[in-house]
Amino acid sequence: MFSALADPTRCDIVARLAGGDATVGELAEPYDITVQAVSKHLKVLEDAGLVSRSRQAQRRPVHLEAEVFDLMTKWIQRYRAQAEERYRRLDDVLRSMPDLAPMPSPESAQRGAPT
Repeated sequence: MFSALADPTRCDIVARLAGGDATVGELAEPYDITVQAVSKHLKVLEDAGLVSRSRQAQRRPVHLEAEVFDLMTKWIQRYRAQAEERYRRLDDVLRSMPDLAPMPSPESAQRGAPT
């Protein structure tokens, strides 16, 4: 899913579909690329489960699968909570360490070095 959204055109297509279903032709209008290129982008999004295509008479609207984004959000929140807990533990360890003498800056080390 993340690699599918890494492309700016695909990300823009998803944002546009958040406003409602659209056909490939409608999605292709603002871009300076062919309808076939937009179809390839849609195929990547479809393979990632982010969009689906249906058939309504002669129209083939593309639909954003919003519930997939809910699953992604839950996944991200779970890993974010784990990462935050690890950082809290690291902060605790760093706070418990004795203060060390400050390291000399690279400039002061060079001034004191013999030439």
